[in-house]
Amino acid sequence: MEQPGQHTADGAAEGTPAAKGSLIQTQIGRIVSDKMDKTVTVLVEHRVKHPLYGKVVTRSNKYHAHDENNEYKAGDLVEIEACRKLAKTKAWRVKRLIEKVKDI
Repeated sequence: MEQPGQHTADGAAEGTPAAKGSLIQTQIGRIVSDKMDKTVTVLVEHRVKHPLYGKVVTRSNKYHAHDENNEYKAGDLVEIEACRKLAKTKAWRVKRLIEKVKDI
């Protein structure tokens, strides 16, 4: 049994921001639209096995994410994190850029 203030298994002290940081939901997806002001649309795809037939099917969801400085462009691969509601359909924030789109 751990005593209050002791370090947890991940090395962070109990009650520190590092210990709470892992609770925020994150997704990785590609930006499909950047036409709105301070908002991007992110397409998140994941592959699941069909429960009856066993075929691998690609499922996708679109999320509106907050982009404060309008710095991300269509085609960029980004990580988004859940946050409080910022608008009617916007409850995600762009956390970081993973891969920049290649200009042709």
